Amino acid sequence: MSSCLLGAPVRYNGAHSRDRFLTGVLSRHVDWVPVCPEMEIGLGAPRPAMRLRTDGHIVTKDGDHDYTEAMTALAGHRLPALDEIDGYVLKSRSPSCGLMNLPRYASGRPGERGDGQPVDRRGRGVFASLLLDAYPDLPVEEGGRLNDPVLREHFVERVFAHARLRALFAADWRPRDLVAFHSRHKMQLLAHSPEGYRETGRIAARAGEQPRDDLEDDYRRAFTAALAVRAGRGRHTNALQHVFGFVSEDLDPTRRQDILTAIDSYREGRAPLSVPIALLRHHAEGEHFDYVASQTYIAPFPEDLLLRHNL
Repeated sequence: MSSCLLGAPVRYNGAHSRDRFLTGVLSRHVDWVPVCPEMEIGLGAPRPAMRLRTDGHIVTKDGDHDYTEAMTALAGHRLPALDEIDGYVLKSRSPSCGLMNLPRYASGRPGERGDGQPVDRRGRGVFASLLLDAYPDLPVEEGGRLNDPVLREHFVERVFAHARLRALFAADWRPRDLVAFHSRHKMQLLAHSPEGYRETGRIAARAGEQPRDDLEDDYRRAFTAALAVRAGRGRHTNALQHVFGFVSEDLDPTRRQDILTAIDSYREGRAPLSVPIALLRHHAEGEHFDYVASQTYIAPFPEDLLLRHNL
């Protein structure tokens, strides 16, 4: 995470941007690795404000100093050391770390205005761009966007899924281990991307038919791409109905109707996702439906994060 979001006074003005969710409840479940590219290339705090130019260079506001080469060199030795991370939170609006919609200023190219105003707002921070080039499958988000409960839930869900996938492939796994992993993640994948659900299923079905390295690459790509798709209310409803199908025949009519009512209430926006999930988990565990109870869709992250309670 960008160090300033952890509370370190490393911003250009000597301040910090501590994020209470990230440094509070989420910190109980993750180990943060602080990174401040501008400090790590030798700049102090406070320091002159910097800008991103249309040619991709990061320079001081007055244009007297260009730090692009230093930033690129830093990424060259810093990023490989982050190969075991499961997510990255970047500081928004930073010319080094901003993820999206950064103002870009004229670089002196023909046709660019030189009035000191942004040419556009399509920029991405220099270090952030290098990070995404190095780790295209990594869950990455901006701190400011995590104030949105939907974006927060999606990012955290991807982080914990990435950690489970990394743990699988870091071990001495066999094709049967990948099949078991996929089986536990089926409903979670379905909620995000039916296409990704089918693609990962096809890859898992071929688990014993191709070299292990190729199998890992194919599954990792398809798995992370599927979970990168944000799950909307319609796809969640579809996944809930699939889970319900596994337990419905062994429940009495009253309990079946309770679950269906909860799913409908969620679908219509009158109840949060946590309500039908809680009912499904309760009955799955009570009736020993092990397949349902083991689904990561039921509990994709620790409960105390309280991320499925928004309408």
